[in-house]
Amino acid sequence: MQERIRNIAIIAHVDHGKTTLVDAMLKHAGVFRENEAITERVMDSNDLEKERGITILAKNLSVHHGRYKINIVDTPGHADFGGEVERVLKMVDSVLLLVDALDGPMPQTRFVLKKSLDLGLKPIVVINKIDRPGARADEVVDMVFDLFCELNANDEQLDFPIVYTSAKLGFAKLDLASESNSMEPLFAVIESNVHPPAGDSKAPFQLLVTNIDYNDYIGRIATGRIFNGSVKAGETVALVRRDGSVVRSRISKLLGYEGLKQVEIPEACTGDIVTVAGFDEVGIGETLAAADTPVALPYVSIDEPTIAMNFIVNSSPFAGKEGKFVTSRNIRDRLDKELRTNVSLRVEDTGNADTFKVSGRGELHLSILIENMRREGFEMAVSKPEVIMRELDGKKMEPMEYLVVDVPSEFQGSIIEKMGPRKGEMTSMQPMGETVRLEFIVPARGLIGLRGELLTETRGTAVMTHTFHDYAPYKGDIPGRKNGVLIAMENGETTAYSLDALQPRGILFIGPGVEVYGGMIIGQHAKDNDLDVNPCKGKKLTNVRASGSDDAIKLTPPRILTLEQALEFIDDDELVEVTPQSIRLRKKELDPNRRKRK
Repeated sequence: MQERIRNIAIIAHVDHGKTTLVDAMLKHAGVFRENEAITERVMDSNDLEKERGITILAKNLSVHHGRYKINIVDTPGHADFGGEVERVLKMVDSVLLLVDALDGPMPQTRFVLKKSLDLGLKPIVVINKIDRPGARADEVVDMVFDLFCELNANDEQLDFPIVYTSAKLGFAKLDLASESNSMEPLFAVIESNVHPPAGDSKAPFQLLVTNIDYNDYIGRIATGRIFNGSVKAGETVALVRRDGSVVRSRISKLLGYEGLKQVEIPEACTGDIVTVAGFDEVGIGETLAAADTPVALPYVSIDEPTIAMNFIVNSSPFAGKEGKFVTSRNIRDRLDKELRTNVSLRVEDTGNADTFKVSGRGELHLSILIENMRREGFEMAVSKPEVIMRELDGKKMEPMEYLVVDVPSEFQGSIIEKMGPRKGEMTSMQPMGETVRLEFIVPARGLIGLRGELLTETRGTAVMTHTFHDYAPYKGDIPGRKNGVLIAMENGETTAYSLDALQPRGILFIGPGVEVYGGMIIGQHAKDNDLDVNPCKGKKLTNVRASGSDDAIKLTPPRILTLEQALEFIDDDELVEVTPQSIRLRKKELDPNRRKRK
């Protein structure tokens, strides 16, 4: 059986078509019945993944093709979820590196490829979306080869096989000139180029846990790859923890994968990816081993977080009105639960019992956690994201990001101008038809709030992506937000009459008929200072009528901020109040007199 198993992960930059390729492979392998209703991007299982069209969690499945069993792991494309990719690469023997036939290699392509080359994996390059208008497959292959050379790939890795695909139309071919209407060429390349999993089937049992989950019926379940030996359902095995302690327990359920479904199996052998139930407490990176010879497996190190923010118990006048879970104990328990599965997250206590410092890979990583928590009924306030600095040889070091911006060539000047004050250094500038690709090395601090500015500057046409580059000496101060804010003076309900008078003062974030409280931010001021305003003032009714005072009120639609936009917008003395129904911005100090004193 070991000879017939192939373990592969699909890695790529966001939106290059990983999950769609998995769909096409499942259809070709006959996993779905003829009359079965198939959802698009079947691997994106939770609500947030479906809504945003991105993969957040790495997931595995298996397909049978001829005499081979192919275990496939679909991974996220965003740099913020790099922790998911890093731990998954330990489970597989090769990777499908997916590259868009028009965009070519992007920042995340470089990041995931470097990780897989460092582990000694030999990638198969898949050039996807060859049906796209403007596709330049041959040119992209050259760019991929240059990237391999840049990342110091060895000779064997440089001799990579190439497959051209259109995952959406469901075909693959080994040569652009040949005809094909199925994914068969891709399966043939996988079977001939991916070696069977290494490991000794006669040695004592060892399984490395790379994913954990919870099932209401069978409790905590651990997924991982069997590196040595075999295991049977009902057998007693040992769990070797990170600290070296050993716990023994019986395997209550042994589950394998058939397509997308988990099925009970009596036995599993070396090289297979399985799910095991029977341990109450099990963590990622721990080893399940034979009961009589418990030996731990080495675990891949995960990159450290680069951004932190404070999660604070909500203290606004509206606290507890919309959420179910509002206390510090509720928030702490939920963060502890998240730590079990989210390997690149860190949670620390602060001097204040109501505040927790949460560190992650980026704003998106942390905002997905906040979004999940508010959907579960949590209510809290979060502070502005801060970059985590390091001390090295007495020098202050800060994280740098590798940023790529694709813009129409008419806007390239204004983009370069924007990057100056943010301490960005341009490393490359390549024309791509009507657009230009600009590459920068920029401090992570300089990216906070940048996306909104670039979209405004380029009329919504800029596409920016970034990934962690390295730590470098501190670059000096970066100017923050230029504009002040409009702050409500008192509690009440906003009226169209007062908002109409405030419109010339700046951009409003709320419309009429909205409950506000003193200290809540209701808009962006046109000038650089904060302004206290009264948005709740009603019109005084009199018997006197005048031609000028009864004009119809015309309000500009307010700018409704999403969670990510709100986190980018706030300043050091402000918070985002997050509840299941609302996202509000507020000052940390609600009282205007105390605020002035501070």
